[in-house]
Amino acid sequence: MKVTAFGEIVWDVYPDNACLGGAPLNFAAHLARHGHDVHMLSAVGTDDYGDKALEQLRELGVHTDCVARLNDKQTGQCLVSLNEAGVPQYDLLQDTAYDHIPSPVSLSSDVLYFGTLALRSEYNRRTLKQLLDSAVFSDVFVDINIRAPFYSDDIIRFAVNEATILKISDEELPSVASALGIPAADPLEFMKRLIAACPKVQCLILTRGAKGSYVRQRAEDTVHSCASRPVEVVSTVGAGDSFSAAFLHMYSKRESLPRCASYASAVAGFVVSRQEAVPPYDPKELDID
Repeated sequence: MKVTAFGEIVWDVYPDNACLGGAPLNFAAHLARHGHDVHMLSAVGTDDYGDKALEQLRELGVHTDCVARLNDKQTGQCLVSLNEAGVPQYDLLQDTAYDHIPSPVSLSSDVLYFGTLALRSEYNRRTLKQLLDSAVFSDVFVDINIRAPFYSDDIIRFAVNEATILKISDEELPSVASALGIPAADPLEFMKRLIAACPKVQCLILTRGAKGSYVRQRAEDTVHSCASRPVEVVSTVGAGDSFSAAFLHMYSKRESLPRCASYASAVAGFVVSRQEAVPPYDPKELDID
């Protein structure tokens, strides 16, 4: 399966070190781990962070042929500091390279993936709209990743209405429900009404952290509930991205929805038990039934 992941490449910059991330990048890396042909569609600057990002992407098995180098923009950064109480403070820099992702000359993929953060720029919204209008994808996987204040109701509605596979977390549910005008008090009723209101959505995933996940397919009048596996949590960074990648991996193999969700939950459980967003692992060696 050939997949294009559209969106941000961001360095989380701490006082003493920096870590490469971004939801689309994490997703791409996990999917590449599962043996798929994954291309990152993004942009970095012609700076040291840009050089290092491309190097790490290649080491992760992600193709960088669609990552542009921009001379006049710096590579994306999120500056992380601690306040007097020791609570992390995040400063996500604006007008960086990933806010200006150029449209490729041509693009052929089975699946297009995108989230919502990179859609904070009008430039990227135009690029993505052009891609969706000019290319044919078997599926469009949308992972809503709301980062205040970099979203709007219009951005959420655009993303949801383009998705064939849609993933929402319980933390993001109120914002999505508000944007769509669908009550969120009952998550199962919300899922039913969203699918009815959004004709492109074929598969809807609602992740609930330690409570597991719900999955519903348009073709079925059933919501499948999947429990999460108890693990000792070290870091939740990248957990949702690994869930998305693992789910899509199984979905592409036409596995049942419960099997897709169970496998995705197990992979995400492994990831949260490690410090890195993309820890070293071989899917074949994970103890996952």
